[in-house]
Formats: sequence, C-alpha cells, structure tokens
Amino acid sequence: MTTIETFHEDNIWKNRRQGDSVAFAVFDTKAEAVAAGREVAIREGAEHVIKDLDGRIAEKNSYGNDPRTIPG
Repeated sequence: MTTIETFHEDNIWKNRRQGDSVAFAVFDTKAEAVAAGREVAIREGAEHVIKDLDGRIAEKNSYGNDPRTIPG
C-alpha cells in the first residue's frame, strides 16, 4: 500500500510518497498540506501519515485497505 507523508522541511510543508526523495507538492501551511495529502491518499487508496514540526507522527489515516483490519 502506498503511503502519503505530510511533513515540514526547509520552512515549507510538503507531501511526498513514502520512499520518494522529492515532494510532489509544497504549501505554506500545515492545513493546506494536510488537506491536499488527504485528497491524494483518498484518490490512491493510500495511508496518510501526518508529521509535526519535529518529524514525529501526529496522525495516521488509512483510505484503502486498513492495515489494522484482519481479513476474515
């Protein structure tokens, strides 16, 4: 499953696919970055990981196959 990361770097909020070294979008505010990251995650059926200024994970949302769900 793809993971979209929203994070802060170089005084800018960014979105990238986990594993990519380059962000696919940049924003002035965390709110803008989170909203855009959520849209991409929903469209791609991905997990969305939102990080704080210090790089710690603040929130995770799954928009595809929830990794916590056990098939049955």
